[in-house]
Amino acid sequence: MNKHKAAILVDSGTDVPTEISQQGHFFTIPLKIIYQDGEYTDKVDISAEEIYQRLPIEIPKTSLPDGETIQAIFDEIKAQGYEKVLAITISSGLSGTYNAVRLLGEQYEGLEITMIDTKNIGIGAGFLAILADQWLREDYSWSALLEKIDQQIKKDKVFFNVATLEYLQKGGRIGLVASILGNALKLAPIISCNENGVYHTVAKTRGRKKSLEKTVELVKKFIGNHQRFNLAVAHGDALADAEMMQEQLQQVFPTANKIYFGQISPALVVHTGPGLLGVGVQLLD
Repeated sequence: MNKHKAAILVDSGTDVPTEISQQGHFFTIPLKIIYQDGEYTDKVDISAEEIYQRLPIEIPKTSLPDGETIQAIFDEIKAQGYEKVLAITISSGLSGTYNAVRLLGEQYEGLEITMIDTKNIGIGAGFLAILADQWLREDYSWSALLEKIDQQIKKDKVFFNVATLEYLQKGGRIGLVASILGNALKLAPIISCNENGVYHTVAKTRGRKKSLEKTVELVKKFIGNHQRFNLAVAHGDALADAEMMQEQLQQVFPTANKIYFGQISPALVVHTGPGLLGVGVQLLD
């Protein structure tokens, strides 16, 4: 156990690579995926593939974990001897999870629970949990650790492309992305989270190929003169595009510290639909 006796708690929309999230001090609050015939637990009893197969028939809804689930996870963390919790969630501008955990955390006795609003989603949020995990092992005081995490929030970014805006629209997650026109003109918006953690359009291109080229440009611009950075490719039912993107990033950014690769969580699939491709950037200096 790290010297702070701290556990890291994420929600299942904060995409953390499995090899990291399966470590003992990582705990996950699963989001719920609700179909007419019943509800499922994100990443536990439903996979992204199953959601894709059912999307043409039914678009499910997602919901926050209930209070009992969150309470049970707090109990488990305490039972394992942890004294502090870093709760790292997807943007409070996109989900009520942050507030649900915060409210229960304020009333919970026996754990010091610190909330971190990543203002981000998917691997953009996951990046922060990965770094927090590294820093926990290092010799920072608790206040220095929290300060580092706070400063990191604006250094993590995800740019994503969706094949259609239909799912963001139906899920009410469209944020500041103008949708009707885009579908009509075959414009492919590149979406990111703004400083308030709400979706907005960062660029519009015509067609998928141009959209992916533009994404690489945006990544390059975000990196600027920074020497140390991580990258990530996250996809939702777009494996071929994702593999191509990974190769391209390796060529364009040979000095990248690490390039993570993986599929987005099932709960995020519901709001983006098939064909999602995201590229995450994390500045490290």
